[in-house]
Amino acid sequence: MLALDIIWLSTMAERLYRPQLGDLLADDFRPVPAVAFYLVYLSGVVYFAALPALGDGGWRKALLNGALLGLVCYGTYDLTNQATLRHWPALVTALDLMWGSFLTAVASASGYSAAKRFTS
Repeated sequence: MLALDIIWLSTMAERLYRPQLGDLLADDFRPVPAVAFYLVYLSGVVYFAALPALGDGGWRKALLNGALLGLVCYGTYDLTNQATLRHWPALVTALDLMWGSFLTAVASASGYSAAKRFTS
């Protein structure tokens, strides 16, 4: 997940986020909140998507659960920003929702596959 997110963020920072969000973005990267996010988020991916699929599903269930989890989590962030900030572009919300769903689906299915390989 981290590798895909680094590719996305490094590709889209100057193409999407900086032009759309401008002064809302920090000047420098802050590693402590980023590490905290990945620890919390990946724990949720395992608990809510990969583990249920190991119990009674398969990789498709992990993929679907991950996509829904990504939609909910990224939607919570983006839609709250859109509702409360003076300037939060709908384009950012739409692309983040798609990215969050895709990224979390891939991470969930990958986590399921890795766990299945090690538990078999």
